[in-house]
Amino acid sequence: MKWKIRHEGSPEVVELTREELIEQLGDGDWEATDEILAPGDSQWQALETHPATAEIAADLEPPPPRPYDDETRLDMNALIDVTLVLLVFFILTTSVAALQKRLEAPTPGDEKAGVAVVSKEQVASQMIHVKVALENGEPVYRVEGKAVEPHRLVAELRRFVGTSGKTTLLLEHTDDVPQDSVVKVIDSAKGAGMDRVRLLVP
Repeated sequence: MKWKIRHEGSPEVVELTREELIEQLGDGDWEATDEILAPGDSQWQALETHPATAEIAADLEPPPPRPYDDETRLDMNALIDVTLVLLVFFILTTSVAALQKRLEAPTPGDEKAGVAVVSKEQVASQMIHVKVALENGEPVYRVEGKAVEPHRLVAELRRFVGTSGKTTLLLEHTDDVPQDSVVKVIDSAKGAGMDRVRLLVP
């Protein structure tokens, strides 16, 4: 005898024997909410409520939810990882740049604090003299009295370090010189491998 079965609310009906129905239920082809019409029945009943299939339907596992691709969802994990890496990179870069521009600070001691006095002989024998002054509204850099283009500062200082062995720079500048020009000389001294930068106070 054939049993009729259909998906819940579907007009399509499949006829099966009881053995085929039980086998397909075990294979997961039907859900507990699907409807069945057994021989002699007058109306459709769900598999989970029909006396002949209620026990079998109780053992059926509910089907997994159907996955739907949500195109509006944005995965933020990769973005957060990249942001953290960039943040650490910028922090380290800023710290190194600040250390490179840092002047040597005096160490605390018992001696009275004051301005160090350097003679002309010490300047001539131990230091490379660089003077920055405004001429016609533009800063002019002079290394040991010789005018040098800003982009040539590192190369010129490196040449003096190689020929004289001096690693201390004596920086002199007028009050109207922009601060970025002073910083450029300090950076150039560091780039040329000089150990110390001293400021000349008039």
